[in-house]
Amino acid sequence: MAHTADQPTTRRDFLYIATAAFGAVGAAAAVWPLIDQMNPDKSVLALSSTEVNISAVPPGQQIVVKWRGKPVFILHRTPEQIAAVEKEDWRNLRDPQPDAERVKRQQWLVIIGICTHLGCVPNRESDGSGWLCPCHGSVYDNSGRRTAGPAPLNMAVPPYKFESDTTVLIG
Repeated sequence: MAHTADQPTTRRDFLYIATAAFGAVGAAAAVWPLIDQMNPDKSVLALSSTEVNISAVPPGQQIVVKWRGKPVFILHRTPEQIAAVEKEDWRNLRDPQPDAERVKRQQWLVIIGICTHLGCVPNRESDGSGWLCPCHGSVYDNSGRRTAGPAPLNMAVPPYKFESDTTVLIG
């Protein structure tokens, strides 16, 4: 019986290995464009973060900015609004979440302004108590938490950080 270790390496063995390696490199070169086309477009990557100057927003007012094609509400909360959301019993809400988990600085609330029921954009209540979705009546408080209506979840909090006292980086 012959063992493969006993046989000397031939030119044919080298050609098999070289052909297989060349074929593997060629297959990888052919597949790479198909994989690379799944990456986000450069225009999408450019919109992945938004820097917002919040220095001109007075207490009690909000601004709306676009981030990744979605409206983002930035609310400068008053001490009364902060006290009201902290006083509320959040444990009995449909999507229980304390205000402290939703904000990085108490006076600033940053949320994606889309109703979690059917994707509408809620309107700011005239008395400043929160938002009301005009389509089906979902109500959100000044922490973006759902307090009434058919919406299943609170409004989402996007990833953000404060670059300075007057600048927020969303994304």
